[in-house]
Amino acid sequence: MTTPNISVYSISDLKNTTDDALPNYLTSLKFRQSHYLTDVRLGLGYTAVAIAAVTFYADYKLGWDATKFWTLWAVIAYFILNGALTYWIWGVEKGQIFNGEINDTSVLGRIPLGLSLLANEQHQILIASSVSKHKPVYNLKVQYGKAGKETQTLTRSAPFTQWFDSDGYFVAAPFQRWLASEIPLVGEADPRKAGSGVVGNEARKTVKAQTTQEMDPPAKASAPRPRKSKKAP
Repeated sequence: MTTPNISVYSISDLKNTTDDALPNYLTSLKFRQSHYLTDVRLGLGYTAVAIAAVTFYADYKLGWDATKFWTLWAVIAYFILNGALTYWIWGVEKGQIFNGEINDTSVLGRIPLGLSLLANEQHQILIASSVSKHKPVYNLKVQYGKAGKETQTLTRSAPFTQWFDSDGYFVAAPFQRWLASEIPLVGEADPRKAGSGVVGNEARKTVKAQTTQEMDPPAKASAPRPRKSKKAP
């Protein structure tokens, strides 16, 4: 299925499209995604909506006098649930787009036996994404490690132009190569795309160049030198 094109000037659209593509790629590599955080968020939201709908229906059918006591508690419950939902999104999820795990049985046959970091181990991975205002650069914070043990944290950034063409179409291959070359756990699961890490190196150079360009002050234009007038013979 062809991915619809989006505006290359809309950073939120670029981020959302990329966020949707990342879990699809990882699950194709046999990463098992946990939907716990999403389920809790949906549960809080739907419960708040259900309370509002039931309260409205009861008031419509029974009248205000018969329902005002229960309406008070319904309003309190509604605001508590919305407060919990807000905290869950900003305080717990914190931009998380993937939470999953993988073990050696998912990659046997693709990596030589004894060379994989995943051998006889279950690894967990947590990925959160973010963008800065007016800066078309995709930022990832990745935490990964063996289940139940200390995790490693790394941050990676790349411009959206690395995997979006000039017409706003998302191109999956360069995005997947960037992930595989920048995140060791993904590179283990997809060594063919990890390659030599050229895509990752180019992305870092582009981000560094953009940052330097933003930080450097514009050069001051020098005043033109006065021309010497020739004396008449």
